[in-house]
Amino acid sequence: MTLLQTVKLRKHFGDTKAVDDVDFVVTKGEFLSLVGSNGAGKTTLVNLISAFLRPDSGQILFDGADITHASVAERLRAGIARSFQLVNVFDDMTAFDNISLSIFSREGKTLHITALAERDEEVQREADDILQQFGLKAKRDVAVRGLAQGERKLLDVAIAYALRPRLLFLDEPTSGVSTRNKSQIMDIISSVVRAGNVTAVVIEHDMDVVFKYSDRIVAMHEGAVIGDGTPDEIRRNEAVRANLLGGSLPG
Repeated sequence: MTLLQTVKLRKHFGDTKAVDDVDFVVTKGEFLSLVGSNGAGKTTLVNLISAFLRPDSGQILFDGADITHASVAERLRAGIARSFQLVNVFDDMTAFDNISLSIFSREGKTLHITALAERDEEVQREADDILQQFGLKAKRDVAVRGLAQGERKLLDVAIAYALRPRLLFLDEPTSGVSTRNKSQIMDIISSVVRAGNVTAVVIEHDMDVVFKYSDRIVAMHEGAVIGDGTPDEIRRNEAVRANLLGGSLPG
């Protein structure tokens, strides 16, 4: 069943067609990867869907409702959340407090200072549970600036996950992480979002990661979708092979 759909979505910056009449569909429950070279339009598309940019034209539908002109806050309430390529956390706060702040925000309790989380048993239990799911329980009381890059990446995803989204966009969750740690990070993320019945869309450049974890892959080039299918279908797609990696895709 379709969860999200864009219809002829367009965003141009002068002569640059960042997103050019894109029809994009996300199905409930899938783990989808959005791929393409730098400048292909991936991040612009996600920015449009999450209301960080306004489209020039076209429609965005979420679970059948038109959210084209909805605000960031309205889309968060509807169930759309995202993590960022550049980790979006509070460095001087602990991992626990970062998660707690996300929960307070979700519940409309943003006027509470995060220290009150320790007195709110429900928030404390949920924050600890999320830290446990993402393998960060041992770093509960560590200031974020003291975490390794991979741990910071996981925390960023955990903060978005704490919003209880129905659709979660992950912007390059393995960027800046060593090759040997990428699988560990993706194993955790994939396991948590699938267990939580959260639909996920991942922007990712590492095609080994893409082919290993994706149910479906959508490839973009110069603002347009040039491929949409299972990993096997994308491997055989000549347009993707020619434009994405110069004719060479991982075996």
